[in-house]
Amino acid sequence: MTIKPNLPTKCPSCEGHLNVKRLSCPDCGTEVEGQFDMPALLQLSREDQDFILKFVLTSGSLKEMAKWMERSYPLVRNRLDEIIEKLKTISDVE
Repeated sequence: MTIKPNLPTKCPSCEGHLNVKRLSCPDCGTEVEGQFDMPALLQLSREDQDFILKFVLTSGSLKEMAKWMERSYPLVRNRLDEIIEKLKTISDVE
């Protein structure tokens, strides 16, 4: 199994947000080029993305998340609230 590096979301030079410029199909070689915004979920840290993935896979059950993380329900709730605030900032949603 080949381990691929995480998709960078911040500019290594100035810490600005990165945009997607080119997408390619590994099967046929087709490439699409332009200036595309990075989806909000991809702008989160890898840890936040993993949390959201587990949250969805547990059908949004904070109780199951707390069990999986071996943490208290309030701690998991606070973690989710922090991610929600990050997403609001990223996507300019109130």
